[in-house]
Amino acid sequence: MMKKTFLALLLLLTLSTSCWAQEAEKKNQLTFGVNFMAHGEACGGGLPKDEDSKTQSSNKKSYFLLSRLRLNVDYQRQQFLQAHAVIQNKNVWGTNNSQALNLYEGWVRLSTKFGLFAKVGRIALSYDDERIIGLNDFAMAALSHDVLLAGYEGYGHKAHVILGYNQNGSNVYKSTYYDSSVGSQAYKTMQTVWYHYDVPKFPLGVSLLFMNFGLQAGKEDNRNNPPHMVCQQTYGGYINFHPKFMTLEGSYYRQSGKNVSRDMEDYDIQAWMASAKATVNLPLNFGVEVGYDYLSGDDYVPVVKKGTLGLVRHALRKGFCPLYGSRTKFYGILDFFYESAYINGFTPGLQNAFAGVKGSFFSKLDVGVTYHYLATATKLEKLSRTLGHSIDITAQYQFMKDVKLVAGYTHMIGTETMARLKQEDSSEQARWGWFSLVVSPSIFTAKW
Repeated sequence: MMKKTFLALLLLLTLSTSCWAQEAEKKNQLTFGVNFMAHGEACGGGLPKDEDSKTQSSNKKSYFLLSRLRLNVDYQRQQFLQAHAVIQNKNVWGTNNSQALNLYEGWVRLSTKFGLFAKVGRIALSYDDERIIGLNDFAMAALSHDVLLAGYEGYGHKAHVILGYNQNGSNVYKSTYYDSSVGSQAYKTMQTVWYHYDVPKFPLGVSLLFMNFGLQAGKEDNRNNPPHMVCQQTYGGYINFHPKFMTLEGSYYRQSGKNVSRDMEDYDIQAWMASAKATVNLPLNFGVEVGYDYLSGDDYVPVVKKGTLGLVRHALRKGFCPLYGSRTKFYGILDFFYESAYINGFTPGLQNAFAGVKGSFFSKLDVGVTYHYLATATKLEKLSRTLGHSIDITAQYQFMKDVKLVAGYTHMIGTETMARLKQEDSSEQARWGWFSLVVSPSIFTAKW
């Protein structure tokens, strides 16, 4: 009897070892997933003037529904080879746009056991707190870049080098001209270096960033303003100190070089921004945050009456541009300042002082309320710097692991300064409600 029991145990151990060995030998993994988002918005006030209308109304309203569907495919061979592709369709309900289908991401990554890697293709880039480079996923279409990304990650160090060179159909035979107005990237070339260090056994992370953009200036077949490329630099750093119950964040960036105006003229730029934020985690799943952002503005911004234009020419622009950051994350969900330009193309900059509270209820419901005091960075003639006051209310309910509902409401009380700068009476009162249903299951995974 003991002999039979011993043989049975030996056989079971042999089978288990064999199965474990087979599992360990599986070097390949393939995963298919879906990400679906249904998004609806109701807007009132703060809307741009209709192109076919010469009048403006403070009672303008807008209602629409959007959908975004992403099909994700991931392949991994051990830790040395990865491939990732995301096909995306975005459309407004009621439309049938054949151009709505595109490749959002498509890249391959080769890695070594020493921490070196290279990644090439269309990549969704996200760095630090996403102030300068982020996904901007709330915008539905989101951001991705056609780049080569190479670097090293290990022992608390991360160093990335990003290189991009863009062309489009208009320059098949004229490589000096790049038309970014046809849905292409806003830059022709890009070189970025990012370095991050996490201090061992201490809750501190520090990042440094340097970006150089080559921007298209001039016009095709224009002798007075022929096509040429100018370069703009953005450089600075980000720090994150996160002890057990608190997070302190700060960033500082400068911009120099040249930028390009709407009429494709180039001009010099010297701008800067700084931010600070403190988040305190309280008992019972509650938290409080306070912070301040300062983005520099042009020295003189013409503030004129509605229907008239203020003509002024700046030899040097001082308005900071957040570039490819997730803007709705910082300057209010409505983001009334950088998604749409001011009436004359200049910017008075922005001061954003904010405070908020967030909490979790019933383990599935998260609610947050944030107040923003908004003002210009530039002193304006005969007008207050105060742009207005904004309140963002957000709620998220997690139905299950792969299904959540996010909703929000923003109410902005603007001032005469806001209305004059935007040339919109409706800018004095802006209301915006929205919701997003997000479903993102992993459908199929295979290993071999």
